[in-house]
Amino acid sequence: MLKKISAVCLAFFGLGSASAQTDSAKKATTTFTGSVDVYYRFNFNDPPAGTNNYTSFTNSKNSFELGMASIRVDHTIGKVSATADIGFGRRAQEFSYNDVGTTLTAVKQAFVSYAVSDKLKFSFGKWATHCGWELLDAYANRNYSMSYGFSFGPFFHTGIKADFSLGGKTAMMLGVANPVDYVSAPANNSAKMLIAQLSTASKNDKLKAYLNFHGGTGITQFNLVVSGTLSSEWSLAYDGSLNTSKVTDQNSSWKSHALYVNYDPSGKLGLTLRGDYFDDRKLAPLLGSARKVFATTLSGNIRIDNLTIIPELRLDNASGDSFIKGNGTATRSTAGFILAAVYRF
Repeated sequence: MLKKISAVCLAFFGLGSASAQTDSAKKATTTFTGSVDVYYRFNFNDPPAGTNNYTSFTNSKNSFELGMASIRVDHTIGKVSATADIGFGRRAQEFSYNDVGTTLTAVKQAFVSYAVSDKLKFSFGKWATHCGWELLDAYANRNYSMSYGFSFGPFFHTGIKADFSLGGKTAMMLGVANPVDYVSAPANNSAKMLIAQLSTASKNDKLKAYLNFHGGTGITQFNLVVSGTLSSEWSLAYDGSLNTSKVTDQNSSWKSHALYVNYDPSGKLGLTLRGDYFDDRKLAPLLGSARKVFATTLSGNIRIDNLTIIPELRLDNASGDSFIKGNGTATRSTAGFILAAVYRF
């Protein structure tokens, strides 16, 4: 009996040793990436006060500004991984606006992941939202200024999610998160939100579609993103949202539509025309007296190695007097110019 027990123990420790050797043989990889973006914005109305801006990250006038300096670290070993994405500047602060005054504004993303298999992965932490076409990092967008749909959010989620591969190009994400744009659930609202995404693409990836959702805590939003490559020079993207909110005594029901037309005559030069429509039928908390606004933005992308220079012209037209003229009177429209430089490494 003692010999049998000893044999079993030896076998167990042998398996443990083999497992340890296997684990120690796993190759760990660490990747560092980062970016820096700066810009100058001038509003042609040149109002005596204010900036004539109702979208994110470019709320300045006749000033050179730091958009954001950021660094991202991704570490992977075996089936587990971790991401720490840190940023400093106007973009990072406005992205984590509920954490202004704390060091958490610098944490753009921070999450850990475990890939159970090639068809299922869990992630736990804070990550940028799955909703919408535009992203926080300037290098990921062809327009430097942001759309109204992006600016009304959501920006990020903190919680746990599961990514499922459904076969082929189709995948699904389901998750539970804190109230939108909160790292820590507020004391008066600890309820959780459901987040979800269904994505698919054509075999050659020239057509992609994402149906997104987040809901709970008085908010329900559906979002659809579709992108298509027409040729080596032309591509299109559409981003549309429908949001209903019941928060305290204020009810909001807004919709947004953005269409992006991209033209790349060469690898060194690109042009993007964005048409951006926003309509809040019940409440206009960011637009003054207007409930509707349409913005047209034309951006150039001049690429020099890792540097992209973005000259941009933008025209905003609202249904009410939401902007200010140089003489201080109200007006329905405004125009502006941005010169931005974005470097990625």
